[in-house]
Amino acid sequence: MATLPSVSYSITVRLELDAGSTAVGGLTSAVERVGGMITALDVAAAGHERIRIDVTCAARDTEHAQAIVDALGAVDGVVVHKVSDRTFLMHLGGKIEMKSKVPLRNRDELSMAYTPGVARVSQAIAANKDDARRLTIKRNSVAVVTDGSAVLGLGNIGPEAAMPVMEGKAALFKRFADIDAWPIALDTQDVDEIVRTVQVLAPGFGGINLEDISAPRCFEVEARLRELLDIPVFHDDQHGTAIVVLAALRNALRVVGKKLDEVRIAMSGAGAAGTAILKLLMHAGARDVIVSDIHGAVHAGREDMDPSLRWIAENTNQDGYSGDLRGAVAGADVFIGVSAPNLLSGEDVAEMNEDAIIFALANPDPEVDPDVARLHASVVATGRSDHPNQINNVLVFPGFFRGLLDAQSHHVTSDMMVAAAKALADVVSEDELGPNYIIPSVFHADLSTHVANAVREAAQRDQKTRRGEA
Repeated sequence: MATLPSVSYSITVRLELDAGSTAVGGLTSAVERVGGMITALDVAAAGHERIRIDVTCAARDTEHAQAIVDALGAVDGVVVHKVSDRTFLMHLGGKIEMKSKVPLRNRDELSMAYTPGVARVSQAIAANKDDARRLTIKRNSVAVVTDGSAVLGLGNIGPEAAMPVMEGKAALFKRFADIDAWPIALDTQDVDEIVRTVQVLAPGFGGINLEDISAPRCFEVEARLRELLDIPVFHDDQHGTAIVVLAALRNALRVVGKKLDEVRIAMSGAGAAGTAILKLLMHAGARDVIVSDIHGAVHAGREDMDPSLRWIAENTNQDGYSGDLRGAVAGADVFIGVSAPNLLSGEDVAEMNEDAIIFALANPDPEVDPDVARLHASVVATGRSDHPNQINNVLVFPGFFRGLLDAQSHHVTSDMMVAAAKALADVVSEDELGPNYIIPSVFHADLSTHVANAVREAAQRDQKTRRGEA
């Protein structure tokens, strides 16, 4: 699938040319000839003899960006002075910072914020540890923890290289839910060390967001931390994805007039995200599901199964289908892919039931070309921002944690996740709902608040149940 120019590969090129030159008119043509796109053109300095112009362009990738620079330099009379990668400039010195919430203008304020006044607050917390949620940043803080083993589509690139992604995650927490999140990149991929490290760091946080930890270790890390800690632990790659998929599927089914408990679902991918999606869909009422991985359909007769695959085999594919993904897709109402690119063709989609739904979420290249899928399916969603219906975790995790923190929840439950999915789906009104709009924009004004309120109410119900209240 051809990749279009993107702001992710945006460059600004400073050019110098004669003041009376006609070369300015040739700049746009030069960029367009090599498939680039000029998004801004600014005169940086002007004189009687020479002018400097900053040309900002979107490219497809690094090599394409260089081709654009070469094309600009080849314009008669143009001298290239400096090329700036706008994405790298955004990351210089990191993307987040810590600021004091209280003024420190005089001795009195210093004495209350720090010694000696702070000792009284510390003594109060020593007498009642729960007061830390009221009197410290714990009330509004989340640790974003990674070991760098499964970063975006980059794989096992290590903790240092994971930091820009974790910083970005922290920035999104702040922007969309006003949560103070702290990136913590661990220089270990040992499960015991990860669990112990997070355990000893936990007192300073109101929640733990596990991020980009590879399967199957991520399952054990999350499960053990949930047992050990009295704050919510949430692996966003699993459960954030699952919540957004459930929300989008609820609305896609509304578009085609089908019900979750009646449709047949074919899934591709049995890793962390795929397993979490499956479990949440089944908790929400899905009944007929076949999951496939690189070896074909997961069924009880396979001999290569780990505990996670064994659970899938025991709870899905009741007819024991043992063929490949294409066979599982034939006759299905819904396809959900969180696996690998270009696994299906238009002919495969055509074999699905009428009013089929396609969620091809592999990034950057989905399991089936979205444009081809739309020829046969009624609703198509991807993980890409250049197609309608982008399935993106940022739609849910800020509001989800906002609700958990506001409720001072100690746990994350499937009911909370279903509540978040329902709230996210309901942000799309009946008038707005359609094949190309089944999920709201991340910039929707009410999104995080709507999700947070639903999660807070579900968490409060859970707290009452655990206390034995009616």
